[in-house]
Amino acid sequence: MPETNPFQGEIRPLHIGDIVPRFAARSTQGPIDLGDYDDQWVVLFAHPADFTPVCTSEFIALAQAADEFAALDCALMGISVDSLFSHLAWIRMIHEMSDVKVEFPLIEDPTMEIARAYGMIGDDANDATTVRSTYFIAPGGILRASVTYPPNVGRSIPEMLRLLRALQQADSENALVPADWQVGDDLLRMPEETSANLFKQANATDWFYSKLGSKGRRND
Repeated sequence: MPETNPFQGEIRPLHIGDIVPRFAARSTQGPIDLGDYDDQWVVLFAHPADFTPVCTSEFIALAQAADEFAALDCALMGISVDSLFSHLAWIRMIHEMSDVKVEFPLIEDPTMEIARAYGMIGDDANDATTVRSTYFIAPGGILRASVTYPPNVGRSIPEMLRLLRALQQADSENALVPADWQVGDDLLRMPEETSANLFKQANATDWFYSKLGSKGRRND
C-alpha cells in the first residue's frame, strides 16, 4: 500500500446503504482492486492478526465453506494489518495443520488505511487488535450489512451464509425476512402504506404482518 492515504474525506463508520470505499492492494491471490467486483456480491472480513487461535479457526471454516459462497455469486476476501508474506506463511501453516487450502484472497493492510477508511478503527489507533468486522457488499459496491465481533469470539460461518442468502432472497422477492429465517421458510410481505386496501384484508393485522411464500428451498 502507498504511504499516502488514498481515501478522501472524513473517516467515519460506514452505514448500511453507503457505497463502500474502493481500494487496490496486494493479496495472496495477487493484486486486488475492489472495483473489479462491482458486478457481484462480496463478503469482506477483517481479522486482528495472523497466527492467532480464533482467526485460524475462522479461516479453516471459511475455506471449507468457500464453495457455498461461490454458489451464491459471492467473493470472499480476508484482510488484516499483517504483511503479504505473513499471510502466505500463515495459510501454508493452516494447510499443514488442517489439510485445508485457503484459496480466497487475503489482503494486506499494513498501514491500516483500509481499516480506517471502513471505520473499523479511529485515526489515532496504533493497532488493529479489536478489528473483527464483516461487510456484506452488494453489486454496485453498496453496503447491505455489517457485523463486528470482539477479538476473543469467532464468527459463525452458518450465520454469515444465512445473512447473505436472506439479503439476496429479500431482494429477489421484494419482501422482508423474519427472525430465524432459513432458506425455504416464508418471507413477510411489505406492509401497506395507504388505506386503499386496508379494509379489504381478511384479518385486521394482514396490512402490516402477513406471510409471503418463499421460492427458496432449504439448502442444508
